Amino acid sequence: MTEFEKRLEKYYDELKWHYFSLYGQDRKAFDYFLNMLEKYHKERSPKLKKWDRKRTASPDWYRDNKRLGMLMYADCFAKDLKGVREHLPYLKETGINYLHLMPILESPEGRSDGGYAVSDFRAVDKKLGTIEDLSALAGDCHEEGISICLDFVMNHTSEDHEWAVKAKQGDIEAQKRYFFFDDWSIPNDFEKYVPQVFPTTAPGNFTWCEEAGKVVMTTFYPYQWDLNYRNPVVFNDMTANMLYLCNCGVDIVRLDATPYIWKTLGTNCRNLPEVHVLVRLMHIAAEIVCPGTLLLGEVVMEPREVVPYFGSVEKPECHMLYNVTTMASTWHTVATKDVRLLSDQLGKVFALPKEYVFLNYLRCHDDIGWGLDYGFLKGFGVDEVSHKKYLNDYFRGYVYGSESRGELYNDDPRLGDARLCGTTASLCGIEAAEYEKDEVKLERGIALDIMLHAFLLTLSGIPVLYSGDEIGELNDYTYHEDPLKAADSRYLHRGSFPWEDAKNRNKKTTREGKIYSAIAELCGIRSAHTVFDSQADTWIVENWNTRVLSIGRYHDDEKMIAFFNFSPESETVHTAEQEEYTDMLTGNKAYLETVELPPYGFYWFMHDYKKKKKS
Repeated sequence: MTEFEKRLEKYYDELKWHYFSLYGQDRKAFDYFLNMLEKYHKERSPKLKKWDRKRTASPDWYRDNKRLGMLMYADCFAKDLKGVREHLPYLKETGINYLHLMPILESPEGRSDGGYAVSDFRAVDKKLGTIEDLSALAGDCHEEGISICLDFVMNHTSEDHEWAVKAKQGDIEAQKRYFFFDDWSIPNDFEKYVPQVFPTTAPGNFTWCEEAGKVVMTTFYPYQWDLNYRNPVVFNDMTANMLYLCNCGVDIVRLDATPYIWKTLGTNCRNLPEVHVLVRLMHIAAEIVCPGTLLLGEVVMEPREVVPYFGSVEKPECHMLYNVTTMASTWHTVATKDVRLLSDQLGKVFALPKEYVFLNYLRCHDDIGWGLDYGFLKGFGVDEVSHKKYLNDYFRGYVYGSESRGELYNDDPRLGDARLCGTTASLCGIEAAEYEKDEVKLERGIALDIMLHAFLLTLSGIPVLYSGDEIGELNDYTYHEDPLKAADSRYLHRGSFPWEDAKNRNKKTTREGKIYSAIAELCGIRSAHTVFDSQADTWIVENWNTRVLSIGRYHDDEKMIAFFNFSPESETVHTAEQEEYTDMLTGNKAYLETVELPPYGFYWFMHDYKKKKKS
């Protein structure tokens, strides 16, 4: 029995059950699907098959304390994929072993939503290179122990995609790949239940297609046509596209807009049960063809709604999910100087099974949406609309005492539901301090920036840096001058990587050097101690100070207590810890009954039971 046949046999019954649950007894479509899986397994290179065997021999490889990710736009970082290859030494120096490339596939300029309107899933955008360049980059990364993550936009295609072009021309089979309607009656029924994603920039969920003379579903933007996964041809072909990219060397597939991929009239078309069946089928497909591959779900919701996308331990769906609520709650805490919401939210995350791996981040390519637990905040007299306004005012520097500099995204004054853009450094006040040439403010902004990264690295899961954050990259306002970008304020934090500034990373008297060296030191400590492993027990430590967050970790006879001061003032905390600890950065001994923290300061304290046993 071949390797492929053994894997297929392991999953065949479940695969058939799920496939037929979605598509009835469509044996022809199912047989096509199986043949397609065998085709991509045969086409997978010997090197990648060897990579698969190495990964499957250590299935928990991505759960340890050695992972450090970076998210980047190839064109911003190094112009194109060849440029990224040339700068791999920088990534290695920074300790990166998980590289997420933002959308690189072919998409029409000016109608791409930042590359999320794909016109060809098997071609790289010509400005960035070729599919061969992607394979070469992946090969080089593998040689350096770096995994490649790529976005897979599975909910929709560009209106310029081959299928959409044929649909415009009246091809009925092509139209069946999307949601086409002869008039507005059914679309209007959908609109009664389906929320709008971009109510100001792209209102509604449907668009009139003049060429076809019909209405087409467009949940995100009019040029992004929703795929109809009720059609098995769509599922078969999109899974084939995913496997094609995996065979180019992609290790982690980011499933974009996962909750949206199944549509049912009379529902909100979010998180429907069929979505989980589709993701489980894609998981199985990867296990059969390229078992070294991980699925990362883009599920931007609170933890209790996110968790189902992990599936179960026995039948997993996504290997990893974004910890988006922690990100938003962190910035809320920066603005309010009150850690109670963040403590409550983290307590819920800490209570989840350790098998669940989150990607943790401070900033990413997208805006900050204020999807906080307003039910919790209501207990403190917080009103949702006015609080969102306060947060947006704070991070634009409109609140007295705030040094943050950001911009609104997708502002909807009627709902008071704007989101926020800006780099980590600019939101921490570093931009304003440098503009004002105020050294005191600058040191305070850098301290906040470093403290937030220390917090990020304390969490279980995979910490992901947004390219440029490692040197404190500032907002880029030049996007206002580009007609193709000016309407999208997210380009504020999508500026070109400042290579001249990066040269200062080894000069510890500079902003770049202070941040870079601090993050490097923290990452080194994290990598050296198993207490940071995802299998560690984690909990919130009571310290009787609402401005300081305290986290406990325990694993492999190592106990860690971490403190994070979200206040610009010195703060004192008290704990019930009686043991002697060691400051992990200085080596100094300490007792934690009373701890004094400097403004925006933090501590990592360790108690090693192994040393105690030896002594």
